[in-house]
Amino acid sequence: MTHTGLVARVLIDSPLPQLDHLFDYGVPAGLAGQVAAGMRVKVPFRSGGRVVEAYVIEVFDPSAESASETDAAFRGALSPLDSVVSTAVVLTPAVWKLARRLADRAAGNASDIIRLAVPPRQVRVEKAWLAARDAAAAVDAAAAAFEESSISAPPATAPPTHPLVESAETAMPTPSPAALALTTSAFVGYPTGRLDSAIIEHHRVAVAAIPELVQLEDGTTVGRWAQTLAELAVATLGAGQSAILCVPDFRDQDQVQAALAQLAPTLPLSRVDARQPNPDRYRAFLACLEPAPRIILGNRSAVYAPAQNLGLIALWDDGDPLYTEPLSPYVNTRDAALVRQQNSDCALVFLGHSRSVETQRLVELGYLAEVSPAADRHPRIIPTDFQSEPDQQARAARIPSAAWQAAREALAHGPVLVQVASPGYAPMLACQSCKKAARCTHCQGPLGLKSASAVPSCRWCGALAAGWTCAHCDGTKLRVVTLGTGRTAEELGRAFPGARVIVADGEHTVQTLGPDPALVIATRGAEPVPTGGYRAILILDGERMLARESLRVAEDCLRWWANAAALAAPGAPVLLAGVGGALARALNAWHPDIFAASELADRRQLRFPPAVRVASVTGTAADVDAALADLGAVAGLDVLGPVDTESPLVRAVVRFAYARGDEVAHALKTAVVRNAAKRRKPKSGSFQPAPTLKVRFDDPELL
Repeated sequence: MTHTGLVARVLIDSPLPQLDHLFDYGVPAGLAGQVAAGMRVKVPFRSGGRVVEAYVIEVFDPSAESASETDAAFRGALSPLDSVVSTAVVLTPAVWKLARRLADRAAGNASDIIRLAVPPRQVRVEKAWLAARDAAAAVDAAAAAFEESSISAPPATAPPTHPLVESAETAMPTPSPAALALTTSAFVGYPTGRLDSAIIEHHRVAVAAIPELVQLEDGTTVGRWAQTLAELAVATLGAGQSAILCVPDFRDQDQVQAALAQLAPTLPLSRVDARQPNPDRYRAFLACLEPAPRIILGNRSAVYAPAQNLGLIALWDDGDPLYTEPLSPYVNTRDAALVRQQNSDCALVFLGHSRSVETQRLVELGYLAEVSPAADRHPRIIPTDFQSEPDQQARAARIPSAAWQAAREALAHGPVLVQVASPGYAPMLACQSCKKAARCTHCQGPLGLKSASAVPSCRWCGALAAGWTCAHCDGTKLRVVTLGTGRTAEELGRAFPGARVIVADGEHTVQTLGPDPALVIATRGAEPVPTGGYRAILILDGERMLARESLRVAEDCLRWWANAAALAAPGAPVLLAGVGGALARALNAWHPDIFAASELADRRQLRFPPAVRVASVTGTAADVDAALADLGAVAGLDVLGPVDTESPLVRAVVRFAYARGDEVAHALKTAVVRNAAKRRKPKSGSFQPAPTLKVRFDDPELL
């Protein structure tokens, strides 16, 4: 086969760490002019006619004078590309640079990041998009030819240079009235010129959200935070640049989309969501590849969207665990946004009712500027621990008498929210005799009840426990330890006869609510948004939420409770039951920044994240020891362990300063690649055991 002399440098789409580098292939004469960076191609790999998919990263001529020393290094015969999968350029240079940097930072594979950034190909959707693009190019070419033949043509308008600076009249051909207004006025609820000037001057800001609800013209109610995100996005688009808005889940997406629909119904918007059907998701991804700026709204994967001329990345509630990617290399959306902001020099906004400790660290370093609302308005928080209650049993009750009274009075005027810890009926059972937690005899998972008449079953494997016997005392009777939404709704329904009871959790999705009286039992994060706000809010099971073994438990609880309290009507009481101390004072005074600063100070003393970075190394004892030996040349490390986890695996934890991150990641990636090479078949014909070495950086549940 004849070659053109061009070389295509590709990244093979493979999870194998030993293949996480670029390969050179020759460009055949039959594919001359068809291969470009960012395209999907197929390349031969190894022997036996095996063909794998890959992304073209670069196309160059090694014989050209402009070729770099690296490009011209190899002079041997190259295997040719097999075929071009599609002429669509789906991997942009900005996304490739981001993927490579994040993978190197987390000792992972760039292809794993790209798999999050580029959805699976949908052939029909892509062909329709390519046909529309070619038709539009033909129209543009005809228009350009006509303009050249004209006597005179108006000068082209220079593109704006930064979001929130240029007026929308010069940035957009047909701007909406909302976009024109936002570029000349302050953002609602913030000091005049404070938010936009902070973004222009610092590029990176942490914004305290305003805890109130807004009713849109169509009657929809959204949080003020959603309107603020929409205002930021519309102003950025008005400046001729794209905006990426990241929110934790679909409920938050719906609120932001509703706010955008009122502010700028005609502006281009792409919603990228893993819950979408594959064709719709791929269609939205292809729309992001268009050269015109647009607003991109989605969950954690939206931060990888191929936005053109990116001007803003905004994250709502960056401490939410839904931002943690469960797949390798486990990159948090916050970290991806920080790296992408550095690469593109766009604006970066962290918005929330509470503040994560990671964000507080960046604020104290001066990396993020702070912006607060113009007025200090916050919900009326009443911790029941701060109230005098002479009856000891009443003080220890799940719902104190003050909360009962507040709920009874508020229910006559509108909806009342009761936030509980767990969904289901009775999510945890225990032995009646010895009080030990009841466990499944098959998998040792916790037993629970789905309803009052249901047979106890395992919450992990679903096995029924009809003839359960306690492994500790041979008891056969069970008792309810924790109450979920179902049991709470049942009890409150009896306590408030005639009241409408609504359950909102993972199994019962209720996103909006009218102003009529109702008793809403919801788990954290699943609270419906009511018209006009809740007349009272009861936050229950606080002690149980705080009993979770996690370094972030207090921070998470403050975030859950603050987000729920922000749904209260003006002046409505928010009663926090069973929780006191610094956490209750922080919520009562509405100063999450002070609480985050205190948490960060404690973690600095203990050398816990995010004061330092951590990496866990899990595998067999020999593999972990070999990986730790590779770290011997890195100074300033603190190694904890190894300790036993699941036989025969052990785990070691490595703590290190941020400045040592690249060295640690490089050393551990070397160990992972060496361990993965054991998959190769030896000459004797027998396979060695599969490698077990696993490395994870910045695991939020590690400590």
